[in-house]
Amino acid sequence: MGKNGKVLAVDDNEDILFSLKLLLKHHVELIKTTTDPSDIPGLLKSEDFDVILLDMNFTKDAISGQEGFDWLKKILEIDPQAVVLFITAYGDAEKAVRAIKAGATDFVLKPWQNEKLIATVSSSVQLRRSRVEASGLRMKQKEISKVLDQPFHDFIGESPEMKKVFATINKVAKTDANVLILGENGTGKELVARALYRNSPRSEEVFISVDLGSISETLFESELFGHEKGAFTDAIKEKAGRFEIASGGTLFLDEIGNLSLPLQAKLLTVIERKQVVRVGSNKPLPVDIRLICATNNDIHDMVAEEKFRQDLLYRINTVEIHLPPLRDRTGDLPVLADHFLKTYSKKYKKSISRISQDAMKKLNQYHWPGNVRELQHAIERAVIMSEADTLQSDDFMLSSPRKKADGLDLETYNLEEIEKNIILKVMKQNQGNVSQAASELGLTRTSLYRRMEKYGL
Repeated sequence: MGKNGKVLAVDDNEDILFSLKLLLKHHVELIKTTTDPSDIPGLLKSEDFDVILLDMNFTKDAISGQEGFDWLKKILEIDPQAVVLFITAYGDAEKAVRAIKAGATDFVLKPWQNEKLIATVSSSVQLRRSRVEASGLRMKQKEISKVLDQPFHDFIGESPEMKKVFATINKVAKTDANVLILGENGTGKELVARALYRNSPRSEEVFISVDLGSISETLFESELFGHEKGAFTDAIKEKAGRFEIASGGTLFLDEIGNLSLPLQAKLLTVIERKQVVRVGSNKPLPVDIRLICATNNDIHDMVAEEKFRQDLLYRINTVEIHLPPLRDRTGDLPVLADHFLKTYSKKYKKSISRISQDAMKKLNQYHWPGNVRELQHAIERAVIMSEADTLQSDDFMLSSPRKKADGLDLETYNLEEIEKNIILKVMKQNQGNVSQAASELGLTRTSLYRRMEKYGL
């Protein structure tokens, strides 16, 4: 068996140090010894030791072991992953237990049995390597998370509507409360989720995003809860689900309004019990997540129409954050446009410094059915195509307002805006009679009242 590991032995007894060196030099790469514990900080800086053998008492006639505990504390301050083995006299079982509680990995009783000491040192070296590897993986995950999160720092706005959103995020982020984000497509729901994550106590852990709209019914349980090998035809190896992977961190479930009622029931069970059962297994696995959900659907209407479980809604919306559409925060348009202009000018190595007044007027008059995402793409395209240092009105290819044959203006492709206009028109035709208007719209009175309240009608 080859030599493995670097060991530091600290004891005021020269004979003990000599014995340790003689015994371990055949089994480890390096063994350093010292009788003076004050050498420890310097030695730890000069060498990366896998195991530290530490005497409990250094002052003559001392028996309390307190010096050993003091040095253990200092070692762990220098290197929190240090593996420390206390060298203690036979019979000091109480001190040995106290040492483990204080952060020591194990203890060696004097006089020791050679084979047992070698085995203890060997397993301690492996423990140290595992700790370092785990720490490296955590750091790697942290850096990967930072890189993945980078594009989502573009969450800006100065309008009163967005200041209200930012204030809510600041209050809620510090808690573990479940959050439901409501808003149209392109308003930045994932930006809100990541802002909550970045400012939470779980920011050092993982952020896992799942688009529920893209997962089929048949794969839902496997993707979210995991599966065992052989659980179904394609399960050639075991797989952890998104809940397991996110445990300790934050799980973002986007488009939760797209789930069928049976899948909603399965999701509710996991959230309530805080445990998952992999497909093909009976063993429950505990999960600890901060849950953030989002949808562009009117989820309260879905509850009223029995398309979404009310008990699931109660579980996911401890706090609701409503993201306004871009047309309702037009004061932010110049700020956003300037931000995206700088971003894409830099990305495509263009020297475009401004947007002309005519172009800004055109942007301000547009209805932005795709919200901030559409503005972002419009400016990216304009930057790519432009050869000048200023973006002009003609650089922006925006869709024109449409008209239907019955004369109803369709200035947007946004379904909520269309719905609002239709309700206004039908209410006007029925002279404000809610029952008649609801009947004509194919809605219940309650559903129509909810929509009227939503749109401030």
